[in-house]
Amino acid sequence: MIKEIQLRVSLPEEEQDPDLTRRAALHLGEDVSNINGIVVLRKSIDARKKIVVFNYKIAVYINEPLPQESEYKFDYQDVSKASKVHIIGFGPAGMYAALRCMELGYKPVVYERGKDVQKRRRDIKAINQDHVVDEDSNYCFGEGGAGTYSDGKLYTRSLKRGDVRRIFENLVFHGATNEILVDAHPHIGTNKLPKIIQRIRETILQYGGEIHFETRVTDFILRNDAITSLILNDQDEVAVNKVILATGHSARDIFELLHRKKVTIEAKSFAMGVRVEHPQHIIDSIQYSCDGERSELLPAASYSLVQQIKGRGVYSFCMCPGGFIVPAATQSGEVVVNGMSPSRRNNKFANSGIVVEINADTDLKSFEKHGALAGLEFQKNLEQLSFTAGGKSQTAPAQRLTDFVDGKLSDTLNETSYQPGLHSAPLHSLLPKLIGSRLRKGFAAFGHKMHGYNTNEANIVGVESRTSSPVKIPRTETLEHPQIKNLYPCGEGGGYAGGIVSAAMDGERCAEAAVGGL
Repeated sequence: MIKEIQLRVSLPEEEQDPDLTRRAALHLGEDVSNINGIVVLRKSIDARKKIVVFNYKIAVYINEPLPQESEYKFDYQDVSKASKVHIIGFGPAGMYAALRCMELGYKPVVYERGKDVQKRRRDIKAINQDHVVDEDSNYCFGEGGAGTYSDGKLYTRSLKRGDVRRIFENLVFHGATNEILVDAHPHIGTNKLPKIIQRIRETILQYGGEIHFETRVTDFILRNDAITSLILNDQDEVAVNKVILATGHSARDIFELLHRKKVTIEAKSFAMGVRVEHPQHIIDSIQYSCDGERSELLPAASYSLVQQIKGRGVYSFCMCPGGFIVPAATQSGEVVVNGMSPSRRNNKFANSGIVVEINADTDLKSFEKHGALAGLEFQKNLEQLSFTAGGKSQTAPAQRLTDFVDGKLSDTLNETSYQPGLHSAPLHSLLPKLIGSRLRKGFAAFGHKMHGYNTNEANIVGVESRTSSPVKIPRTETLEHPQIKNLYPCGEGGGYAGGIVSAAMDGERCAEAAVGGL
């Protein structure tokens, strides 16, 4: 017999006796000798009250053998001589599209503008230490996309878009720990993701797929309202049948190419703001109601905040406990910041994007001459402003948090995890009023929700501008572009995902749609 039960265990109880099998026996009134084992299905932490509680959902195997292997099987076929599906981009959407193609018996041919994870490290080091941006290999572009050098956050609300468990199981199949199958807010960590992504690459190559790094798609050849070939690196032409476009939210050249060729794209609402960085112990003390160090059983605390200010949402985005702020620019002359965490989340800082909703219909009037690219141009403008305010390098403009709220320049700044360094700047006046005034009110409100959050021990760093694509590439119910046959916009770059898991699920769906028409 297998019984699923819920257990609530307080932190003091967990510290004293972590044996869940014994607790399950007591809960069910069973002799512990009858229990062959348990499987933790879900684990979360409830820190809303002073006593922190662990919530467990577990399957108890009573006189029943434990399962020996996952019910998910990934049956990759030799596709070396199979029909081809061309995939542009090798982030989560492109990777999972390629893997799904192979399961369905089709050969994925992937073009990725950036480098593999090993070579990519050198370019990331260059932007951090030398302030040199390689426009094809950086924190956004390269094997694994923007997700490779991130926290590897796997939490998603997109439960209706596909089989979330299948995405997680495939990551475990390629080397992730089983913990991601259990944690309510799973993550892998930037130190472990590259190896997993390398294994995904090896799987694709092993079964006959192709991956071409440092290969940028620079043009599409369209005939009779269909995509018929790709131009690679401005010189080589490759005939195509089905194309999955999975280039990510920062591939501005692709948006501009589509716009130039009069392929329908649309302006899309998105969000922009800053990244705020606190000492992790401050967030721990607020969330766990602890005066000293948190218990070893508790992870670095996170938070999720939202406030409506003047008809716009101001909210936390991509919160990274125990993490780092990183330079995410994709071109020279711009400063963009993002966040990431290692698997242990053991850095002494916590950071999060705090962003403001930008309505594509009402907030971009001064950029409307750019049509569907209005949001993209608005992004560029703010990133270039950040570059200038930071000192015309990857040094980022920054301000102490309460100074920003009070509208005064910071004489000094706090220590930071941002490796290129910070430069004091009056972000309260530099940011467009649409963003700056709402952020100031939003931070003040957050200080009331989390007492101690609004502190001058925190820095705000500009700018957080790549939360999602400002452009949507439309598609029909069959996931094909409504104007261009055989073109399947996919993932974050198409406007159909908002993170690793949702992008991966969309990649699988696009693969299924593409091969269904072959």
